[in-house]
Amino acid sequence: MRWALVVLATMLMAANAAFAQAHKPSPKPQPQAAAKPAPKSPYPPPAFKITVATWGKYPPFNTLDRKGLPAGFEMDLAQEACQRMKAACEFVAADWNDLIPGLIDKKFDIVMASLDVTPERRRRLGMSRRYYLAPGAFIAAKGAPYDGPPTLLRNKRIGVQKDSTHADWLDKNFRRSAQIKRYASVEDELQALAKGELDAVFGDKAQLWLWSQKPEGECCVLMGQDIKDTPTLGIGVSAGIRREDVKLREAFNKAIGEMMADGTYRKLNAKYFPFSLN
Repeated sequence: MRWALVVLATMLMAANAAFAQAHKPSPKPQPQAAAKPAPKSPYPPPAFKITVATWGKYPPFNTLDRKGLPAGFEMDLAQEACQRMKAACEFVAADWNDLIPGLIDKKFDIVMASLDVTPERRRRLGMSRRYYLAPGAFIAAKGAPYDGPPTLLRNKRIGVQKDSTHADWLDKNFRRSAQIKRYASVEDELQALAKGELDAVFGDKAQLWLWSQKPEGECCVLMGQDIKDTPTLGIGVSAGIRREDVKLREAFNKAIGEMMADGTYRKLNAKYFPFSLN
C-alpha cells in the first residue's frame, strides 16, 4: 500500500511540473533601437539623367582621351552645360553612322559631334541653338601676296574638297576668275598646296589652322578675311536632340546662352583655338 502511494505522489509531481512548464509566461520583447537616418547629402539631386554621344574622331572638337573616354572642345561644352542644367550626364562615343539613328531610337539623348545644321537634319531632329561656327578661310604659302580681300586670288589655282559647301562657295564667287581644282579630301588638297601645285586652298578655318600647326603644314598660314555666307556655308554646328524633347532642348539652349554671356564659352574656346568660333 505504501508503495502505491509513493508511485501516485511521483506521478502527481511530474504532472504539476509539465503543467507549469506549458503555462510559463513568455519573456517580454525588448524594444529595438531605432535605425539612424542616412546622412543628408549637401548637394541637390540631379534634375534628370541624360546620355551625351559623340563621334570621338574629329579632334580637337571631339576625340578620345588616353582612357578611351570622350574629350575635346565639344565635350568641355557638354560638361559645362550638364552642370548648368543640373543633369547627371553619361558621355559615350559611337560610330558616325550610328549617332542620329541611336538618338532617334533613344539610345542617346543629345548628340554633340560637329553636326552642321542642314534642312534634312532639321526635319528629323530638334536641333539646338548654334554652339560653334568655323567660317570659311583661305590658306596659302607664307609670304604669298594674298593676305587681303578674296579678289587677290583671281586667276590663281585654288584647291577645294569636291562636293562640299566650300566648293559651292568657290563656284559662286570664283567660277570665272580662278582655276578651281577639286580634290577627294582635305588632306589631298593640302598636300598639293605644300608641294606648290596650288596657290591657295579654301576650306574650314579650324581644319586649315590645325593643319598649319603640324610639321607638314609649316609652309603655310591662314590669309585674308573670314568667309561667312549662310546660303552656301550654312549657319554652323548644333547639338542633335529628339524633336519631342522640347524641355531638354530649351534647357540646353539656356545653358549655352549663359556660357556665352558670362565668358565661360570664350575661355573654353581659347583653350583650343586662337580665334573665335562664334
